[in-house]
Amino acid sequence: MRIAKWIFVAGALAWLGSSSAALAQSTAVANGVNSIVPINPIRVGLIVPLTGGSSDMGNSARVGAQIAINEINQVGGFLGRPFELVLRDDKADPDTGLKAAEELVLREKVVATVGFCNTGVAMKALDVFQKNKSILLVSCATGTAITNKYPAAESFIFRNSARDALQTQFLVDDIVKRGYKRIALLVDGSGYGDAGLKDLQAAISKAGLAAPTVVRFKIGVKSVDAELKQLKESGADALIGWTVGPEEGVIAASRASIGWKAPFFGPWGLSHASAFLGSAGTVEGSFMVQTALPNIYLERNRAFIMAYAKLSREQPVGSMMSAAQTYDAMHLLLRAMFNTQGNFSGDALKASMENLPRPYYGVVTTYDKPFSAGDHDAISANMLWLGTWRDGERAYAYKEDEKRAFVIRRKQL
Repeated sequence: MRIAKWIFVAGALAWLGSSSAALAQSTAVANGVNSIVPINPIRVGLIVPLTGGSSDMGNSARVGAQIAINEINQVGGFLGRPFELVLRDDKADPDTGLKAAEELVLREKVVATVGFCNTGVAMKALDVFQKNKSILLVSCATGTAITNKYPAAESFIFRNSARDALQTQFLVDDIVKRGYKRIALLVDGSGYGDAGLKDLQAAISKAGLAAPTVVRFKIGVKSVDAELKQLKESGADALIGWTVGPEEGVIAASRASIGWKAPFFGPWGLSHASAFLGSAGTVEGSFMVQTALPNIYLERNRAFIMAYAKLSREQPVGSMMSAAQTYDAMHLLLRAMFNTQGNFSGDALKASMENLPRPYYGVVTTYDKPFSAGDHDAISANMLWLGTWRDGERAYAYKEDEKRAFVIRRKQL
């Protein structure tokens, strides 16, 4: 925490001239005695699923955002103005998410918004931010289309989560490295599943492997025994389950039930607490894409986990990635605000996000020019790790990665 506070104090000093002017303007003379006029907080929106099947992501993102807000406010906020979260629960429902976006942008007039954990929810709300030139920094949702809907040069949509095109290629590359040849795909029937399947098939084709056997299923199922038996009979030697946390747990439980030993891979949803709890622990040994894992060798990682434990004691943590990425998103926004010298218009913040002058040493990675006018995705392939469930906790699948993670990973262009 001392490191984070020092960084923000240093940032504040960089803007000392502007800060002094702002504070001077807030001082009034009343009856011959100086009095401080209350300063309005800077309101930042947060839209996440706090209820429903994706609530492990949303609640972890909420905690991560609050840790960042607390740190920022402890060192004076922005030029003396505290930050305030304006929170909305999208319930992982697109219509509810759209309503939340409209409320925050049009009625609450938030300076910017962070959030969205579900691709379908984010996609339905994007137009609200774009049409009103209001910054949205997506900290969790991974659908490739989110940052592709508008050309980056015109877009007010940014993201610091790993898009699915990166995750799918990463998984397929690891499967190839392990020597597997026939991949089976078990994909949910949602929009997230549709987009993921497209990316998976492209990655498998690029790797020169045989076309995968594909089976789809509906969100909310309690068993996929029949679907897995079909995939097992296809002769596949590796399984990728593409869905969200609760259904990843269903896949793991069914895989154990039918006794299929083929290695089980999945996107980041496989790392959610709902996957572990819903599978009664049978996700043990499965593999998933990660941007952040508990790591004793990284001071900022350890400090963040300790701060998280002060606000929430759930075990296992709902979604460490959601928490860490949302924490980093809040800090990236603050740096963009410092860079505009108090101009919080959408155009000014967009230009600032695209031209952040100094690296930010976050929990997930070192963000060194994370965005540009031509690229609004902060995460590149070199920032990904293969994770696994080990003894009821997320861990590095390759033990050497835990120590290798201390090497600074800057964005690859």
